[in-house]
Amino acid sequence: MIKLSPFDTSFLALGPPQMLFLYDGTSLPPFRSLVSSLRVSLGATLAVFTPFAGKVTACSDDHDVVIDCSSDPGVRFVEAEYSGDAADMHRLARDKEHDIEAFLQLVPDLEVGRLPAPAFAVQVTRPADGSGAVAIGVVMHHAVADGQSLWQFMRAWSTMSQEGSLAVAAAPTFDRAGILRHPKAEAGARILTRFCAPELPKVNKFPDPDWRRLSQRTYLLNAGQIQSLKRRIQLLQAKNVDGEQNHHPPEPPTTYVAIASLLWTSIVRARSVNSAAADDDDEYVSFPADCRRRLRPPLEPSFFGNCVKVHYVRSTTGDLVCRDGDNDKGLAHAAAGFQRAIREHVEKEDPLGDAERWVEIIRGLTRERLTVLGGSNRHMMYQVDFGWGQPSRVEYVLMTSLLGAPGGGVQVSVPLPRDQVDTFEASFLSHVSGHVQQYNRLEDMCN
Repeated sequence: MIKLSPFDTSFLALGPPQMLFLYDGTSLPPFRSLVSSLRVSLGATLAVFTPFAGKVTACSDDHDVVIDCSSDPGVRFVEAEYSGDAADMHRLARDKEHDIEAFLQLVPDLEVGRLPAPAFAVQVTRPADGSGAVAIGVVMHHAVADGQSLWQFMRAWSTMSQEGSLAVAAAPTFDRAGILRHPKAEAGARILTRFCAPELPKVNKFPDPDWRRLSQRTYLLNAGQIQSLKRRIQLLQAKNVDGEQNHHPPEPPTTYVAIASLLWTSIVRARSVNSAAADDDDEYVSFPADCRRRLRPPLEPSFFGNCVKVHYVRSTTGDLVCRDGDNDKGLAHAAAGFQRAIREHVEKEDPLGDAERWVEIIRGLTRERLTVLGGSNRHMMYQVDFGWGQPSRVEYVLMTSLLGAPGGGVQVSVPLPRDQVDTFEASFLSHVSGHVQQYNRLEDMCN
């Protein structure tokens, strides 16, 4: 039994993250051989990463939730056939705009609304003509693991498939005792559990998005574009909002801050076009921050579980949208908000020091004005090679996310209501495609 920490229970009511890996090309083995290899290597990997073979279970004698790795362990492994042919699956791997219905057919279901609930499931899908492409869909219970742990598992599974051994630097560790010894941990975990599941074993899962109303698009920023974007933000911050020169040079934004700022401002701008939002309305963005090295004592890098804290940045619609047409002000303002949150909260605060207040913070948010960011550019999912090459496409389904991409790039995926996607794209691409040409002009202004 693994008792859940506040980091785990904070995700108890969230829908399970669904991730899709699409492979194609002549190096793919026959489907039966491919499935056999995946099954064998998955079994060997689960023998080491035992929480994914368990179930999230409620304890009958108190309001605790645990991961039970002993009773009826196992992972549902689905073999499926896609209604289209290999050419259709190739298209799914290359289109900028998702076919969300098709993507959902390629990932398995995982019921998390009632405990006990499975921790992990896998689906392997071939096209109707039987060759030339394959999709591997995985889904996990978010109370069991975070994105870093999923990346750790997928890397181990693909290595086992390719090389016949895990070849991990250190065996994964699952013990939450170091976290639960924190004086706020026990109370924080129980408050969160009561908030998410006041009537255990029922869980009040947050409603799934209505994918029929949404369009999800994916963009790839290469290393040069990212560096130019970061430099652009730094130059913009060298002048304050009134155009005066700052006497203290601004800190350069990280890759994550630069792209997250661009995402947030573009989403808010798209949302505000057809809404009655006033300039002084609050806007929030949430982002996950890894706490493994921030705990005292720090956790081992091999820790498998949840160890991220969700942080929030608050601004106003007017500061992010800048209705005077100067979109650069909004971008610089968003980046400053992220940097301030990281400096004041992520880097300095005790990660669990306010665990008893996490529910209060969540209740204080206006969900219609909240942008939720997931994933990380540090998760190199395109390196998941089972022995037949790297995937041609990796996606979190129905989730605004960042992922590390080959060559130092970052992949960004955004699901939005259909009437907002074009406005979002125009704003997003204007900053990505236009900043190289504007670089010299901005630099001249700040010299």
